[in-house]
Amino acid sequence: MTDTTSAPARTPRSRPLRRLRAAGRAALVVAALVAPMLAVPAHATPTPTPSGPELSGEADLTLSPVGNGIVRPGDQLAVSATIANGTEATVPATTVTLELGTEPIPDRSGLASWLADTEPAALPPVAEAPLAAVVSGADATSAIVVPPDVPALAERGAGVYPLRATAVVAGQTIAATSVFIVPDDAVTASVGVVVPITAPPGSAGLLGVDDLAELTAPDGELTAQLDAVEGTSAILAVDPALPAAIRARGTAAPESAIEWLARLEALPLTRFALQFGDADLATQVHASLPTPLQPTSLVSYLSPEVLADPPTQTPPATPDPTASPSPTASPSPTEPADDPEGTDPLPDLAQLTAIGNPTQAGVFWPATGSAGGDVVAALGATTVEGAPPLTLVPSDTTSAGSGNRTVRARATAAGAQLLVYDSEISAALHHAAGETDTPRRAASLTEATAYLAFAARESGGQPILVTVDRGTDRERVGLRTALNAAALAPGVTPAEMPVLTAAEPVDVGVGDIPADAPRVAELTQLLGDEAQIASFATILTDPALLTGRQRAEILQLLAVAWRAEPEAATAALTGHREQTRETLDAVGILPSSTLNLISYDANFGPWVRNDLPYEANLVLMAQPNDPRLVVTDRTEVVAAAAQNTRVTIPVQARIGNGKVTLTMQLYSPTGVPIGTVQSAEVEVRAEWETIGLVILVSLMVLFVGLGIFRTVRRRRARAREQAEASLEPEVRTDDPGPEVIP
Repeated sequence: MTDTTSAPARTPRSRPLRRLRAAGRAALVVAALVAPMLAVPAHATPTPTPSGPELSGEADLTLSPVGNGIVRPGDQLAVSATIANGTEATVPATTVTLELGTEPIPDRSGLASWLADTEPAALPPVAEAPLAAVVSGADATSAIVVPPDVPALAERGAGVYPLRATAVVAGQTIAATSVFIVPDDAVTASVGVVVPITAPPGSAGLLGVDDLAELTAPDGELTAQLDAVEGTSAILAVDPALPAAIRARGTAAPESAIEWLARLEALPLTRFALQFGDADLATQVHASLPTPLQPTSLVSYLSPEVLADPPTQTPPATPDPTASPSPTASPSPTEPADDPEGTDPLPDLAQLTAIGNPTQAGVFWPATGSAGGDVVAALGATTVEGAPPLTLVPSDTTSAGSGNRTVRARATAAGAQLLVYDSEISAALHHAAGETDTPRRAASLTEATAYLAFAARESGGQPILVTVDRGTDRERVGLRTALNAAALAPGVTPAEMPVLTAAEPVDVGVGDIPADAPRVAELTQLLGDEAQIASFATILTDPALLTGRQRAEILQLLAVAWRAEPEAATAALTGHREQTRETLDAVGILPSSTLNLISYDANFGPWVRNDLPYEANLVLMAQPNDPRLVVTDRTEVVAAAAQNTRVTIPVQARIGNGKVTLTMQLYSPTGVPIGTVQSAEVEVRAEWETIGLVILVSLMVLFVGLGIFRTVRRRRARAREQAEASLEPEVRTDDPGPEVIP
């Protein structure tokens, strides 16, 4: 907070010099007082200074009491007044006047009206302070201190009193309202504070290694959440997908993530499991699901190589009872039947999603303001480990909480078991947890403390429940100060989950809340896609490699946090559905060229495409459209992962020539059609083989005949020559010439 030099506080009447000096000395320490007074754990990294806000078009005044507005008898009242200039012009220097009500606010409704400034009332001024000029986009703060012996503050009885600051800016009076609380030490209350431990919404079934490294880094969001709750008495609502993501990576998980999980498990805080991915329960009920969806398998995210020595593992003797709150949850297929090599088996689903101890089983927390009477009744009708679950609902959705009244933490509604959290206190704490501007955060913390004072007085000694609701804007200091504001409010003692559940319930009604029709329609689409994936996955030896991943992604797309980002949620859903269509098209028959069949028997070799990273078991059915071709109609195929596989189909031609169309379709072993139908043209010319054989035989006979004929002629000619030679007369060598004998 930026402090300017403040003038001595003055009252309508003159005061002694010592009073002025006391006020001056008090003003010097306001800067220290308005800073967060409770440190974050030593290992936390300081939150970086946020950038300036965008221009709002107007000058805004914030009144922030110091110390969450708690002023005990004999204490001074210290406040800060901050002008944030959201205009393009410079706000000139002005004076801030502090006004103090003389009568306490009577009830919670009056507090809400005062804080909303819907019923402005005249209040006597008690102090003034100068405020410096403020340039565009900047802010300036002035400290105001009212000493304890000022008559306007002295001898105040217990109660919540109105405060207002006013300033004249550009000829117009702007105002900010707040309160201060004089505690009643005779009033005590036990208060439980629920804090969700969740990651930003995503569409992946489990966080990736890079996401884990970022979120669990010293300045990461998950680290900030543990830093804020460590050392407090908060009740943790843990998304089981977070420990599952870390355990699934094994030794490949970032070191920071492994340390984060160890810290979570070591915290001695009561906790319960949210739905996997913090899935939206109301949407599931409105989609007519009999029980909330649960993850079925995370086997596709596991790596046996890196999980041979898991970094963190919940001992089998103390399994997490909330890992599968659905009474109909299917057993996990991730554990191998045997372990021939003697290595440790892969962790099952319950081990992966364990959130640590001590754990409260069977707790449902729908998104705030989403669960009407129908949702509460549907969730209450289920059983978890043979017992009815507890459903968290905000007080303003109950009949007992109408008119801004306090509701005890433990309640029932038409037989359903409830935990009711105070809407106004929770909203103020949630706003403070996400506020990076110190004056505005202090104003929200004062508001929460004031409502706590009324709730403690009206609770009748029964426990009260509040939450610091989900959100991606919670930061380390804001969350920590919100938790401390609830825990250190006057008369408050921390209440853990067993105290809340053991309290005497009060019967309440839960109002009707309409369904979020677009989200219900989206879930219906996702469930339709899941059914297609389940049929398609029958081509795998372990269908859970696809079905488990699909279910995990659906649960992540149902995350409560997506409700605050509808456009981003629609984009994530569209991307997921496109990915689903790509998966369903990952296996098919490649187009084939025309085959010329010139013999009676041959083999036809089409190619089967498999883009999945898993081996696929298929059956190829082939059917010709003409009886001239006989085909083996059923051929079993094992398509290798991420490649094309050649298939051999025996074919046989009958008498006759012509073009035959061969239609081919892939099926899973259970008969589910896979991919699209493909056809190939076959030119049948089976007679060519016979004709060629006849010609060949004829030529062979001709050549053999010619060879025999030539051999016979040659032998006959040689015989004649020999015969002629034997009939010739003897010829003398001394005879001068041939002698002719008549």
